[in-house]
Amino acid sequence: MINIARTTLSSKIVSSDKEHFAELCVNAVLRLKGGNLDAIHIIKKTGGSLTDSRLEPGFILEKKIGVGCPKRIEKAKILIANTAMDTDKIKIYGAKVKVDSVGMVAEIEEVEKQRMWEKAKKIADHGINCFINRQLIYNLPEEFFAEKGIMSIEHADFDGIERLALVLGGEIVSTFDHPELVKLGTCDLIEEDMIGEDKIIRFTGPALGEACTIVLRGATSQLLEEADRSIHDALCVISQTVKERRVVYGGGCSEVEMALAVDEEAKKTPGKAALALEAYARALRQIPNIIADNAGYDSAELVGQLRAAHVSGKTTDGLDMNNESIACMKELGITESYKVKKQIVVSASEAAEMILRVDEIFKSTPRKRENDPRYG
Repeated sequence: MINIARTTLSSKIVSSDKEHFAELCVNAVLRLKGGNLDAIHIIKKTGGSLTDSRLEPGFILEKKIGVGCPKRIEKAKILIANTAMDTDKIKIYGAKVKVDSVGMVAEIEEVEKQRMWEKAKKIADHGINCFINRQLIYNLPEEFFAEKGIMSIEHADFDGIERLALVLGGEIVSTFDHPELVKLGTCDLIEEDMIGEDKIIRFTGPALGEACTIVLRGATSQLLEEADRSIHDALCVISQTVKERRVVYGGGCSEVEMALAVDEEAKKTPGKAALALEAYARALRQIPNIIADNAGYDSAELVGQLRAAHVSGKTTDGLDMNNESIACMKELGITESYKVKKQIVVSASEAAEMILRVDEIFKSTPRKRENDPRYG
């Protein structure tokens, strides 16, 4: 799986870093034991080098704890919510209120505060010591939670709140009238920590014990974005390889072998169907052509050598892009996931078939110029 991860990682990541990230991705997937890939969280922090990236158990949320709230909680009981704390507040742009005195304005504000306070009290009645809301919490409820010793975390983004619910074993709620029906999230420890110069919240020992976080470090945001995309691809491939352990050789080896098999079948097929088979074989041979072109080598020369090698019985040969030659993929350890390779071929075949089924294109009649107001 290390070889598959290394092969999947982007070419923009240098070889020395690929070894580090390959191990990191494999260790993250093995922790899941075949579980949900969403339990692996990736955060990006500028500063340091790519080799400073690491895998940490638990979950890291890039938010801050509310003012005055506890910064560390053990044996946490967590209520995860997606609710507007100011639901009953009169929106200044949505309504107009006419009053006869400043005192009436104060009365309205007092009623609004009282309703927010009652909502915060309903939340506290769930017997929690941590409240996480996808939306804003505002100062008044935050003050209430601080008095009760409840840690409050506001404005967790939608992806973050969904992943938190999965990792902590809770459910996302929006009403608080029936505490007995709500499933709370649990965690051994919640504490505020620092990564680089930024504050983060670390959840240690969540209900989903195999959950983990990949902390990416790098000099620039562009480098981090590229590493994030590359690692996501590697995680997806490795997660499928764990379930289906069969692999195929890379470097264009599999495509050339499939193309030869299709060519042999074309020789036995009468009629126009043979032409379709030959075209399919040419399409398969485009993969090693593209690999060689992307490396800046003579693709016609290399692919010709590769075809000759496979015809002569060297069925494990593929393109060695480090040395501008063909070599044994088994000896070099260049492999790809069988399941991913199969899906690529099936998806490409279905797309080609769909295009061939389109027998007519409908176009709307062009608008006449004389009816266009721009031309009088």
